[in-house]
Parts: sequence; structure tokens; C-alpha cells
Amino acid sequence: MAEAETKTRPTDEELRERIREVKDPEIDLSIVDLGLVYEIEWDEGTVNVKMTLTSPGCPLGPIIRGAVYAKVKDLPGVEDVDVEIVWNPPWDPRTMASEDVKMALGIW
Repeated sequence: MAEAETKTRPTDEELRERIREVKDPEIDLSIVDLGLVYEIEWDEGTVNVKMTLTSPGCPLGPIIRGAVYAKVKDLPGVEDVDVEIVWNPPWDPRTMASEDVKMALGIW
């Protein structure tokens, strides 16, 4: 009798690093470093991502959302991905972006 395969799940850091690969197409910066990703949770095979966009009217929102889905779904042990776009709290690069992104955007 063969041993049952054990499913491994990606670590929180692996999830964050995979999502970090997704860039905002308009400014070519990581959505993680921009501070657009608010929450990443693992729930029995499903990864739940809560994120926002740089503006409610962002025309590339569906593309960014799809890129997050594709990057995470490809990880071992991930059965489904739910990417939820939220507007609260409103995105503010002055307080949410990394220092490198602030420099790139000219925010002092």
C-alpha cells in the first residue's frame, strides 16, 4: 500500500513573495511594495487576498487581480484563490508604500 501524499502549503512569506512579483502595469512597481496588498490568509487550500488599487477607477484592476490569482494558484497545495478588491482603508502611498517605492514615486 502506498503512503498517502501529504499536501504542503506555502508559507506566508512564500505567498507574499509570489504576489510581490505582480507589478502595477502603469508604474512598473510591485503591488506589495506599493502597499496595495492588505491581507493574505490561508484557509484549508484556499488563499484569500484582500487588496486595493491605486484608484477606484483603475482600468487595469482586472488584469492585476488576474495576475495575483495566477501567481498564487500556481503554488503547490493551493486549490483556490480568492482575490477581493477593497476600498477601506483608502490607499495612501505616503503611509502604505515601502521606502523604496516612496523614493521611486518622489514622495519624501
